[in-house]
Amino acid sequence: MTKSPATRAATLHDVAREAGVSLATASRVLNGSTRKVADSYRERVEAAADKLGYSANLSAQATARGTSATIALLVANIADSYFSEVAAGVAHAAEEENLVLTIGITERSPEREARLVRSLRGQRPRGIILAASRAHVAQAPTLTKALASIEQSGARIVTLGASAEGVTSRTVGIDNSGGTRELGATLAGLGYRDALVLAAAEGLVTSDDRVSGFVEGFTAGGGSAPQILRGTLTRDAGYDLLSAALSRGVAPGTVVFGISDVMAFGAMSAVRDAGRTVGADIAIAGFGDIETGRDIVPSLTTAHAPLEDLGRLAVAAITADGWEDPGPLPVEVIVRDSTPPRT
Repeated sequence: MTKSPATRAATLHDVAREAGVSLATASRVLNGSTRKVADSYRERVEAAADKLGYSANLSAQATARGTSATIALLVANIADSYFSEVAAGVAHAAEEENLVLTIGITERSPEREARLVRSLRGQRPRGIILAASRAHVAQAPTLTKALASIEQSGARIVTLGASAEGVTSRTVGIDNSGGTRELGATLAGLGYRDALVLAAAEGLVTSDDRVSGFVEGFTAGGGSAPQILRGTLTRDAGYDLLSAALSRGVAPGTVVFGISDVMAFGAMSAVRDAGRTVGADIAIAGFGDIETGRDIVPSLTTAHAPLEDLGRLAVAAITADGWEDPGPLPVEVIVRDSTPPRT
């Protein structure tokens, strides 16, 4: 039985010939060059590539350039709407820059984060965005080593919030302290005098910044020092923490601040399951202003964080040759039905 000859993979030369353009023009279109190509030529090259089934050799490109057209986003939990909105901003900006996006989930584990960073080195990414919150404690040595190694291979490291140790990372962030300070002062101005704060374990930079900002703003506005309840940054933690507090007794008129909207959602369910009412009885506020909070009843008072803008800024920090730290993005307090004024 005679075997049919193997089909030869299309080359860049084949695409250029099919499109009737120079090899350089075909390369600029298909290899992510920043040089401008006329739309008519671009359309011809892309059509020819589709027709011939051309696929760029990304490994060869990465070897030739030292980096690839790939960036990586490492998040704690992509199911958390906070991180998914950041990821949306990263994805849109990456597409505009002709970059391919890879997403990894760290589950807030430094060892898992280190493994993901090591696995990415073979791809020679142009940059890595570390979106999981950093801790105040010393960074795990395995993660420091992995980041230093991939930086030496040409990748640019960008962190959201606190910088990473052992590398010359660029940092972008939002004004966690200032935003929650304003939120605390606003709630005190609405007449609230007692507050509970649902936070992550002490030592997580983002959580600690939001807690300290809220306490400062609330007490400066006339409120008493809030009680801090700590768990994880999840909906279930918000539910469990407030359920336990309600079983011990929470006075009507208390405002509960979840340092993330998802924790606030869990707190709302806990109030209802305890036979209490969200709003007039137990007020609830969050942080982030993810879309779900605008649709639930009552609508959630929160601090609006420009999460998609943050994701876009992280990509700009990778692609920009010259970089000036723009400072934290501003946060805006939005008062909704979950925190009615106290008379």
